[in-house]
Amino acid sequence: MRLFVICALLLLKVALGDACASGQFTESGQCCSLCPAGFGVEVECGKEDTKCTPCPQGKFSSSEDLSACLPCGKCPYSVPMVGSCSATQDTQCECDNGFFFFSVHGLCAPCSKCNRGEGAVRECGLQGDTLCLRCGPGTFSEELRSTKPCQSCTQCSDSEVEIRACMPNSDTLCMDKKLHILSRPAVDGPVEEVTKADEASPPPGTKFTPQDQGGNNNILAYVSVLAALVLGLLLYVAYKCWRSCKQKRALSKARAAELGTSPEGEKLQSDSGVFLDSHSLQDNQPSKGTKRDSRQDNRLYVNLPPHRQEEVERLLQEGGGRGWRQLGAALGYEPEQLDLFGRGEAPAHTLLSNWAQKEGSTLGLLCSALARIERPDVVTALNCPAQGVSVV
Repeated sequence: MRLFVICALLLLKVALGDACASGQFTESGQCCSLCPAGFGVEVECGKEDTKCTPCPQGKFSSSEDLSACLPCGKCPYSVPMVGSCSATQDTQCECDNGFFFFSVHGLCAPCSKCNRGEGAVRECGLQGDTLCLRCGPGTFSEELRSTKPCQSCTQCSDSEVEIRACMPNSDTLCMDKKLHILSRPAVDGPVEEVTKADEASPPPGTKFTPQDQGGNNNILAYVSVLAALVLGLLLYVAYKCWRSCKQKRALSKARAAELGTSPEGEKLQSDSGVFLDSHSLQDNQPSKGTKRDSRQDNRLYVNLPPHRQEEVERLLQEGGGRGWRQLGAALGYEPEQLDLFGRGEAPAHTLLSNWAQKEGSTLGLLCSALARIERPDVVTALNCPAQGVSVV
């Protein structure tokens, strides 16, 4: 009898599965209730039904589900707030176009793009990141997109034949029936076939060069010419470097003789009129005088001219192993935050724009971080004071 009751409850549970919104049941077989928006789960469904409680101040629940209330997010520095947090809605921050407010890390992150075979069911904006869904039967999506949903598949007309069926990542491929590409001409008889074969056969002793072999010979010739050009370019660059170093040594000796100084204490003159003390460079210590530490530069990065900011972003974008990602780590960003920046088309611009919104984002701190990742070229582009340099 007990086994019969259990089986009946299981059958009832299966029969009501589609009608139960939560998809969960109590031990007695009752459908678990969902907590409405503005309420969170206080006691999970189990022996008894779900118990919900209103979200307190500082927390919210924006949908009907079986989860607890979530903490409200805070807008980043200098990012305007367009909607305050309530029991049913998180804080809404107005990020730039192509970005959304990521409350987990408290920053504006680049919007995601739906892959091929997926369509956007919610655009990226105040409600959060792009929400993508797999294209269903009769729909497709052939490109990366962040705003458009799946498109309806093309139906071949009566005068066309279907070459390829519609798939989630490609549309239907149709071809006009009048194009006899797939048709094969009829043959009158075997005698004519043999005659044509005899006419098309080459005379004895004729030799043919395989097509693949000729193509391989051409590839080898192209590779040989390219290797010779690269080798010649490397030799030319090495010669120019050697000649430049030789001229600089001669110039430094002439300068030392003119000033009456010893070679050990001589100063090397560059094209820009800046002299570098060789002892200071060897000891890696800042020299005295009019020089000052770059960390004392309290100018804000956000006030830097736009053309100079673009130059800094370009150098960091092309930095390779010492680019924007290493700079972000030196500035204190977590790897998860850097991965978010890397999803955009200009991660260096995203990183520096986000960092410039923080308090104390001075050129001195940026120069110090660039020095730690060994990028003096970017420091020069910033035009901030560098260590070990005296202006004459």
